[in-house]
Amino acid sequence: MLTLVIPCYNEGRSLKACVERCLELKDVEIIIVDDCSTDNSLAVAKELVHKYSEVRLIKHEVNKGKGAALRTGFAEAKGDYIGIQDGDLEYNPLQYTELLQPILEDKADVVFGSRYLRPSSHRVLYFWHTYMNKALTIASNTCTNLDITDMETCYKLFRRKTLLSILPKLKENRFGIEPELTARIAQSKARVYECAIDYQPRSYEEGKKIGWKDGVRALYCVLHYSAHTAPLPMQLLLYFFIGSVSLLSNVAVFTVLHSFFELPSILGLNADVVIAYVFSTLLNYLLCIAILFRHKARWSSGGEFAIYLMGVIVMGFADYWLMLAFYAMGVPAVISKTLAASLGFILNFVLRRNIVFPEKRKS
Repeated sequence: MLTLVIPCYNEGRSLKACVERCLELKDVEIIIVDDCSTDNSLAVAKELVHKYSEVRLIKHEVNKGKGAALRTGFAEAKGDYIGIQDGDLEYNPLQYTELLQPILEDKADVVFGSRYLRPSSHRVLYFWHTYMNKALTIASNTCTNLDITDMETCYKLFRRKTLLSILPKLKENRFGIEPELTARIAQSKARVYECAIDYQPRSYEEGKKIGWKDGVRALYCVLHYSAHTAPLPMQLLLYFFIGSVSLLSNVAVFTVLHSFFELPSILGLNADVVIAYVFSTLLNYLLCIAILFRHKARWSSGGEFAIYLMGVIVMGFADYWLMLAFYAMGVPAVISKTLAASLGFILNFVLRRNIVFPEKRKS
């Protein structure tokens, strides 16, 4: 049996037509999760439940978002195969018969329906929306090492066993669920296929809800949920970004304090230097756990931060002595500092990846 989960928020105009199109599929269960709609969506859903035995309704008492609605529906699904269907008619549910084929032929555990695989006539709408989706897909692929063309697609079809294995790990409440699902799929080593699907986008006037803020959140989710298992070159690139931001923050805070404030010394050291360094150290830690490494991968929060600080101290001494060593060998001071900083960058990354934020790496 196929279960389609429909997260529904203010889809009263299209919900009935969408569900009745879904019912054209054979052996299907439909779960509508009403996310505290403020229009007539709930009333429409109740009518559909009364009319069709295949339709079930779950109601959220407060609005939580698409991701939360999907998690609710996934937990209640009874089908052998579980897919996602938006409550509008941008996607054609009859194409689930095509998405099912790779799973039925035992070629796949998860199938993505891609809007970009097959050239066909389509409604022209928002340039930036389309290319934001494609950019997010590229970002996701570089972290998950999957080669998909449409990470943000609504149409994702799962074997029941595969979905239930990742369901307890899902956390996103809004549209960030799409990159999170993709990251969890990649980390589960599931077999992934793509099938071309048709897509009839609607405008914001017609009820489209996703916006640029959701795009920013999606990028954060791509990094937060998949960067810690990304290929090594991608992790090094992200760590270089984190280090650069931390360096710039160090300089910026020092410049502001030194230019506008007269601060007393701290243990004989210039206070503006100490404060700027402490600020950049904290920022580096927060960026590490936000977009690169997994927080509390092995240690408690306190233990992790203590080990991080020990690493900062050790690497501070290492940078100092490396520079002196190069300088003692006759290397000019600026080049000595550059070599020491470069080695420090590599050693810092190795230290964080393997000691501060260590994970069991699957072979």
